[in-house]
Amino acid sequence: MRDAVAAAQQRSHLDEAVSLPDLFRKVAALRGSGPALRDNGQTLSYRDLDVVSDRLAAKLVKDGVRPGDRVGLLLQRSAEIPISILATLKAGAAYVPLDPTYPGERLRYLVRDAGMKLVIGDAEQITSAGLTDIRVISPDTHGEELPPLPHIDLDGGELAHILYTSGSTGTPKGCMITHNSVLELLRSAVSIFDVGTEDRITLFHPYIFDLSVSEFWLSMAAGATSVVVPLRMAQSASDLLALLHREAVTVISQVPTSLRALAYAYEEAGRPQLALRYVVVGGETVELNVISALLKAYQGTPPRVVNVYGPTEATCYATCQVLTQADLDGPVRSPIGTALPHLVVEVRGEGMEPLPDGEVGELVIAGPGVAVGYLGRPELTAERFVVLDTPTGPLRYYRTGDLARRLPDGSFEYHGRNDQQVKVRGVRVELGEVEAFLRAHELVKDAAATVVTTVAGAQFLVACMVLADQTPEKPEALLRQHMLESVPPFMVPDRYQFVPELPLTGSGKVDRRAVQEMATPRRTRRP
Repeated sequence: MRDAVAAAQQRSHLDEAVSLPDLFRKVAALRGSGPALRDNGQTLSYRDLDVVSDRLAAKLVKDGVRPGDRVGLLLQRSAEIPISILATLKAGAAYVPLDPTYPGERLRYLVRDAGMKLVIGDAEQITSAGLTDIRVISPDTHGEELPPLPHIDLDGGELAHILYTSGSTGTPKGCMITHNSVLELLRSAVSIFDVGTEDRITLFHPYIFDLSVSEFWLSMAAGATSVVVPLRMAQSASDLLALLHREAVTVISQVPTSLRALAYAYEEAGRPQLALRYVVVGGETVELNVISALLKAYQGTPPRVVNVYGPTEATCYATCQVLTQADLDGPVRSPIGTALPHLVVEVRGEGMEPLPDGEVGELVIAGPGVAVGYLGRPELTAERFVVLDTPTGPLRYYRTGDLARRLPDGSFEYHGRNDQQVKVRGVRVELGEVEAFLRAHELVKDAAATVVTTVAGAQFLVACMVLADQTPEKPEALLRQHMLESVPPFMVPDRYQFVPELPLTGSGKVDRRAVQEMATPRRTRRP
């Protein structure tokens, strides 16, 4: 347990902070020379991080960035990402993360849609992506003469970031999150995670995904040390394990797919000593058997495993469950726990009527963590963010599209999606968007995408397609190249299956269950 005085101080900082830069400055003033960031063996203190992000913020302001602007970040995994995030927020702007692995067409769309005038990143890489009509600045300010950063008033209602999620029409949608929403998440999170200045928390998830927000800001709020996980280590469970050991990491976030690989690597490495205190699991349906095996094999005091659930539109996560042995052995297959203190989470029916305990319906979320809406998409915002009557008056809810039931103890059990949106290896993918890009190719008459999970637990995104009459040999190579040039890597199907026609329901819609059956090899089908 942490020192009670330190815990009270952390709580005070969070209660008093009016914006994310305000919170960071309060912590940095106390932590000073304490380690804030570890990257490739190098350490930045809180004082260093404050100074270097101030300088980059001053550079942004000098280049014309004003409060309310949107600044793109096109950066590789390194200390440059948290520095650039802090600098953008200190300048009063919102950051929009851009993945360097995205094809140029995707990047150009995001820049246009978000109305960016400036991107922080490498000029050569940005030019090669075809982003020629936008200003580019380097995150490096070493040796530059810069004016002091002017005082910029923020009240917390400003946008902190815009994260793009997959869209059903083939068009990604930008989810707008304010400083206040992140601060409210943190105020709730400190009641779950007992973290402090001695903790080391990984920056594991790509900054285009919402769990990266909670990873970084929980660390900063606690005065802890953020440990950057390089891409090659994030993609190799054995390398990640070595980093956890070498850096004495105490808190890590994982999607179940990556946690499964990490658990295997832990066994293969002979169960090395680790310093883990918390393992946060989120992003897709929890695998209780993997967690149970990992905890039984763990050398020393096992970490607490916290299963979190929540969409980007509710600012990272909305419910959580500290998994006990009773949960691991119990009948509930996907326990996602209870609502965070700042949110209201309910189960509603098709007409948005409240459902009694035990009935499966759609999860809806209200409270200060709920997003402003989707950038430039008023109709979609009105469809997904709705005002509902409650005993205490009307509340604005986000309709998640996720199915769940409320258990007698007030916690929730997750029951999957009620639409075509799925999680593939922890990443949210709209099957309709994948299908729209497949149909855009001249070889494809029709397409349906699905996710196949093998008996071993591996997930594959499979495209079932009806081809045009005249097709070349090995069309899958052409289609894969087309998708690689059109969408992010996680949306490119792993397998391509060609069929004479797609199965339809009686109403003429694609029969999703039949598509999944068609895409599942017989040897991997469950009995």
